[in-house]
Amino acid sequence: MIANKKEFYGGFALFVGFFVVLFIIFSPVFNGQNGMEYLDDLYNSISKGSAYYIPKVKEETDTFVGNNVNMTLKMADENQAQQTAALFTEAEATAEVSGAQLNVSGDLGNMLANCLKDSDNMYNNDGTTVSNKYGYNERQVLYNWHKALKAADKDLKKQKLFKEAKVVASVIKKVVETSYNYYKIEPQNIGDKIGIVIFSLVFYVGYTLWYGFSILFMFEGWGLRLEH
Repeated sequence: MIANKKEFYGGFALFVGFFVVLFIIFSPVFNGQNGMEYLDDLYNSISKGSAYYIPKVKEETDTFVGNNVNMTLKMADENQAQQTAALFTEAEATAEVSGAQLNVSGDLGNMLANCLKDSDNMYNNDGTTVSNKYGYNERQVLYNWHKALKAADKDLKKQKLFKEAKVVASVIKKVVETSYNYYKIEPQNIGDKIGIVIFSLVFYVGYTLWYGFSILFMFEGWGLRLEH
């Protein structure tokens, strides 16, 4: 039996309203996107503007120009090894394919400079330049760079070349992964969208409280109360 009808039905109205708004949020009413997709793209666009580390990393990699290394890289299969070999030969390194294994010899600084160049194009959404350069999909190019540099990091550590391994790891994390993840995303300045950003944060808090109070009012109207 309902103890307080006004409170119960008030809470029920809030509960129904919560799900009406939820339905709208997940409807494609934001230029063909639902609310979650729109905000996800918005925050990705804003974060991209502050994730451009390539110039800083280039300062690190330039110090390794003239530093020759020999590396044995294990790729997924022979096809990937063949594709990846071109990434290194473009930097005037020697790359020999033996099954899924890639034996690379050359200037580490030049190899990483070529990686940074490809990653910079991808970060700036110029995948066409990258795909034309190697003759296959631009995302696969960066994936191959990631796979190769992971293997290089492991092999260099095995050789106790820890400084070289450290700069390779930096390129993977700050350059290759960032460029791959932000490819096709247009950067935006947070100042241009500050109103939407503030509204979304305030709405998130208010919307959460909305649900909580609707449940609270329904239970209290029903006669259920917490006692100390």
